[in-house]
Amino acid sequence: MRWRRVEIKAAVVPPKFWNQHSAIAPDGFSEMSFIPPALFPVVLLVASNLFMTFAWYGHLRYPNKPLWAVVLISWSIALVEYCLAVPANRYGFRIYSAAELKTMQEVITLAIFMVFSALYLKQPITLNHVIGFAFIALGAFFIFKGPIRL
Repeated sequence: MRWRRVEIKAAVVPPKFWNQHSAIAPDGFSEMSFIPPALFPVVLLVASNLFMTFAWYGHLRYPNKPLWAVVLISWSIALVEYCLAVPANRYGFRIYSAAELKTMQEVITLAIFMVFSALYLKQPITLNHVIGFAFIALGAFFIFKGPIRL
């Protein structure tokens, strides 16, 4: 059976384009998946950002550890992050634009960092942080809104 190249116009891939003899669709999404294709890259981005936040900032709780050790550990954690981020962007690009993917990644990063900073690093979240993050979220809104017609 030959695969037909299909342009994806919606967030959901219609089953009629899937291989009838396989549980895997041509675009890599599983027929039996409990995660909708539009949500799949978001889940992967959240998971990758959890790892990346720990890779970048987790060592700050241990200032007495040697730099070479924290660099090695951070790079090990970052490898896992890349194993999640690359598929997130590859699958996500079939549904979202590059600007939308990057915007999602930034908003997810900030949300995870706020929680990480408060719970793991025990640093308070100030009103300045909340206002700054709100402005970034407002920017994300405009990215997803689409072209503004004047």
